[in-house]
Amino acid sequence: MTVERAVREAVFVAPAEREERDRMRRAHAAAAKQLQVSASGPEVWGWQGRTLGRRAGDCWLRIVSAEADKAGGRLWEGTATADTHVPRSVPRPRLRGVLDWTAPDVAYRAELTEYVSVPPVTSGTPALDQDIALPDSWWSELKSALGALAMVPTDRESVRQNWVDRNFDRFLGIGPVRIRETTTGHADLHWANLTRAPLVLLDWENWGRLPVGYDLGLLHAYSLAAPATAARIRHEFAHVLDTDAGRTGELIALGQLLQACSRGVHPHLAPLIARRAEHLTGIPVPTP
Repeated sequence: MTVERAVREAVFVAPAEREERDRMRRAHAAAAKQLQVSASGPEVWGWQGRTLGRRAGDCWLRIVSAEADKAGGRLWEGTATADTHVPRSVPRPRLRGVLDWTAPDVAYRAELTEYVSVPPVTSGTPALDQDIALPDSWWSELKSALGALAMVPTDRESVRQNWVDRNFDRFLGIGPVRIRETTTGHADLHWANLTRAPLVLLDWENWGRLPVGYDLGLLHAYSLAAPATAARIRHEFAHVLDTDAGRTGELIALGQLLQACSRGVHPHLAPLIARRAEHLTGIPVPTP
């Protein structure tokens, strides 16, 4: 992946080619047999058919595939490292088993996690298209979870200075800023990765060190079409977003989203994201 996964629009559809669909389904069935579970329910496909998940009793079985020479590394190991490094006070699905294998030219990883019965706030898209009513306790749980996550030591790097150096002028119309304050975060904080009450944080592939304000800037940007919810985020997390470091992290999140928008992702959000970026910088974003 050449762009941080945190800002990529997940295309939750099966691969277009039947051969690819069948390959992933065979791999999922093989993993279920090895892990001694029975998969049922609808298929949930991830980014460009790279992942496939299904319920398996009181578990969720998800497989990820990659070319054999590209498997492994930070994203491949994210779920497993989160399970061992992130405290249980951060609500997330428990990992119950991992299985790796390689077929000709393709590597697979199967992850068996506990099934989360509470639905995510959105399904199939990370963005809100209307305001939602979440209880005060939900916001308190989110604040507590992100606070606990921030304290986790790790050398995993989710957002890099070199992306800022290469892309700020192109997408934000300003020179690159320096990332001076970092924290440990989720790095893919959007509404399809947050359940309704009680809160559970899903999808831990990309967690790691990132700029202060990045996670919250991303969530706020994905809420711009729901102004009351966006305002609630800014109110609850003003202690982060209204600081110099928080504004830097938010700008990086906006810049990465503008890069995604330049590729046709979230056309309805693009002008709102551009307007928010211009509000922070005072400079119009470059036109595509």
